[in-house]
Amino acid sequence: MSKKTYVAAVVGLGLVTLSACGSSSDESGSGGSDSKTVTLVSHSSWAVSDDVLKDFEKKSGYTVKVLKDGDAGEAVNKAILSKGNPQGDVFFGVDNTLLSRALDNGIFSSYEAQGLSEVKSQYQLDAGKHRVTPVDTGDICVNYDKKYFEQHDLTPPSSFADLTKAEYKDLLVTENASTSSPGLGFLLGSAAQYGDDGWQAYWKKLKANGVKVVDGWDQAYNEEFSGSAGGKKAGGERPLVVSYASSPPAEAIYSDPQPKTSPVGVAKGTCFRQVEFAGLLDGARNEKGGQALVDFLISKEFQEDMPLNMFVDPVTKNATAPAAYTRYAVPVDDPKTMEPRKIADNRDEWVKSWTSLVLK
Repeated sequence: MSKKTYVAAVVGLGLVTLSACGSSSDESGSGGSDSKTVTLVSHSSWAVSDDVLKDFEKKSGYTVKVLKDGDAGEAVNKAILSKGNPQGDVFFGVDNTLLSRALDNGIFSSYEAQGLSEVKSQYQLDAGKHRVTPVDTGDICVNYDKKYFEQHDLTPPSSFADLTKAEYKDLLVTENASTSSPGLGFLLGSAAQYGDDGWQAYWKKLKANGVKVVDGWDQAYNEEFSGSAGGKKAGGERPLVVSYASSPPAEAIYSDPQPKTSPVGVAKGTCFRQVEFAGLLDGARNEKGGQALVDFLISKEFQEDMPLNMFVDPVTKNATAPAAYTRYAVPVDDPKTMEPRKIADNRDEWVKSWTSLVLK
């Protein structure tokens, strides 16, 4: 489940989504046959503020239509299957865990977006070829229920290694790495931490320490985690959950009344960095409109709109997240990372090994 799905699931946000401008349920195919319509293909949780979208449409002269194709993995697979005859003009939502799959299948055309110089260099994973443009970033991390640890006079874990200690036995819930984006990210983070030969031994320790695995983020966070939804629900019994570094601001901002500090903390030493990209689809019917839309996604206006809509961080140097977001945000200074090619070379085998080791 994507981070955007996380936002809707956790707090039931009344987000203004682009589906109002068209979705897969009303018109099929690219809007390119009408030069004033540009079609964005994305995962099901894409969202943007209505006034920001309308401003782009007014300035550019294009009407934006969105086709939503399920979660990120499903959307990428559909884009690959429709290679050369795409559903739309721009694809948004492929992240660094799936990037190589999309690039190797040649679904994008090269386009160097206007404003790309403002995008921080560490996020430009296809630099030089410009098949995709970085749009947002965020971190998959273990979250903890502050109240639980205060009540039990227990220090929260801060690293991967801490999670194997006896004092945290039966406290952690994570998602299935084969069915969940955060579950896969947590697996990749452990592989980045312990290496190709060490991550399996680490997961043996986690299993022995009582880690619980569920299918997806919604079940892990909303049903198993002991602190969620701004205190509006009783929650589950596990005070540690694999989620996102953006959980603290989401919990705090949508609590009523808003607390001085978030009830959720982040174990900073367990984080894995995600970067999400957009690209001009190969065979796009409205190539100029698609280019304008990609430019818009890294504009200052859109970048500063994202944090409170999709609870992700801007990737450009000229954008500043809203104060309401940064007030509760937990900066992660040294997240684990992995080259997309290494992910591509190992992902399927690692998931297969993880499944055999942890679920059987």
